[in-house]
Amino acid sequence: MPCVAEVRGDPALGLRERKKQRTRATLIDAAVELCERQGFERTTVEQIAAIADVSPRTFSRYFATKDAIALALIDDATEMAAIELAHQPADLGPFDALRRSYISMYQKTRSAPPGTLSAERVMCIVRIIMTSPTLRQATLEYRRHAVNVVLAKRLGIDPQTRRIKLIAAIWGSIIMTALGDLSEPGVDWEHIGIDDVITRLEATFAQFMDEIADTQYPV
Repeated sequence: MPCVAEVRGDPALGLRERKKQRTRATLIDAAVELCERQGFERTTVEQIAAIADVSPRTFSRYFATKDAIALALIDDATEMAAIELAHQPADLGPFDALRRSYISMYQKTRSAPPGTLSAERVMCIVRIIMTSPTLRQATLEYRRHAVNVVLAKRLGIDPQTRRIKLIAAIWGSIIMTALGDLSEPGVDWEHIGIDDVITRLEATFAQFMDEIADTQYPV
């Protein structure tokens, strides 16, 4: 997958930086392979390093923990969603802008060129997250990732303000609720694809909007 600089049209990276990007990508691919095969909880740093043909010490130069490499997987998707969010009309509310951004990101994975965020890769990320209680919890914790940074810029406020954290928490809950039943044992992942993710997200978002529309506050 190309780095964010390449996606945004920034100057090409030097040889050393390209090597670092390749090593990072190799580590992430190794983590995906192992987590798909045996689950996130059973995967170790030593196993990931061995598959990537590097030492655990080299692993630690790129990722502080096993959780950090899993969050990097999530960031692959959030970086693409952030690019979509930056292109949304300025008059859209934050939740509708986020919905459109994520739906657009998911739709574009269907025809993603080689080396970019494909529908297959997104479904790998979804499977890994939804089959790991640790990652499901980590997904809901606030981080200053690309989407939250762009969201804060749209609203003209700092990414660490309470409003951004609240919107991010609600949006994360909408996504996790949409995908909630995929954490149940015995889910047939072979019959679940990116269109199912889109349908679940759209339906959950519509339900959320119905709920807040019916909310009444005492005068």
